[in-house]
Amino acid sequence: MRRIVLTLTLLCFSLGLTTIAACTATAGETFIPADHANLVYVGRVSFKNPKAPAYTYPGIQIHAIFEGTSVAMKTKPETGYYMVEIDDLEPFKIHPERPDSIAPIAENLGKGPHRLTLTYCNEGLIMKPAFYGLILDAGCTLPEKPQLPERRIEFIGNSITCGYGNEGKPTDKKFAYRTQNVYNTYEAFAARELGAQWMVVARSGIGLYRNCNGNRNGDKITMRDLYDYTLFGTSGERWDFGRYTPDVVCVNLGTNDTTNPSYNAALLTDAFKQFVRRLRGKYPKAKIVLLTGTMINGKRLADLQAAHKAAIADAAARGDHEVYRLDFTPADGSLGYGTHKHPSLAQHRQMAQELVPFLKKITGWQ
Repeated sequence: MRRIVLTLTLLCFSLGLTTIAACTATAGETFIPADHANLVYVGRVSFKNPKAPAYTYPGIQIHAIFEGTSVAMKTKPETGYYMVEIDDLEPFKIHPERPDSIAPIAENLGKGPHRLTLTYCNEGLIMKPAFYGLILDAGCTLPEKPQLPERRIEFIGNSITCGYGNEGKPTDKKFAYRTQNVYNTYEAFAARELGAQWMVVARSGIGLYRNCNGNRNGDKITMRDLYDYTLFGTSGERWDFGRYTPDVVCVNLGTNDTTNPSYNAALLTDAFKQFVRRLRGKYPKAKIVLLTGTMINGKRLADLQAAHKAAIADAAARGDHEVYRLDFTPADGSLGYGTHKHPSLAQHRQMAQELVPFLKKITGWQ
């Protein structure tokens, strides 16, 4: 495993970070287990085994404030990539590899305390990631629980929201996990600009009434079926919606439902009506925003827009006037493409630039 080294002594001195005399980088180490009271998780995480929290959706975040000059994570190896944020330093990516379950993150820091956020970059359905804890200098600990922004957004979507191939090239013949980074997606860019927490419930190829190239009359398992569960699937632990109550729910679905001319527009429309009703039942006060992705145009886009408008009208007829819609500008190649013509990083940034002012307008956020 290549060790990531950050030499930050001067920077930490300039920031006036507090020296913790009890910590030492040379006399052993301290293990902070995954169920430590001062670790904060955002996203659909299963704590069925509190010593090894599990997750399958991208964008899971682990927040901590730690003492000491170094930090490593103990995790299930070879299960994907993580973006690391430490204090105000430039974020970077790590990849815990086999056979070692200890992934060095940083060393040669000031003695702290330091803010740390780990964000899971990938879709973990096949890799089945798990987090076991942090390793700090001897005698060091997590002195307090991180305070996260009060604003909360939930993003429900497909491969676009998952960041499929956003760090790849249009010439890539196959998808690779190293080219998927949900940290650099429209939703993550927008949430950071808005100063909001963000949670992702998304899967590549998923639809609302059918999946990519699925049955014209609908598939058995779509986002409507998956949405109630903590991990990807239609069995097992059900998600406790009280754990994360968003101010805004953004739904970016429909691209896969309309993957070829055989789709049924009436079933698509009915699916959106039903899903909006379901979201309103889960989140009575949230603003719900229906998004069209960048990968469709023409009749497909028109049919998706019509389904959105019908769902909004259905909500209004029930006295619900907090359902909205926004069309992202369809990709035309001018911003490049990622793998399999998915949005590039530049396209994701443009999407965020379109989403941020819209959300500010409907929420009053500054």
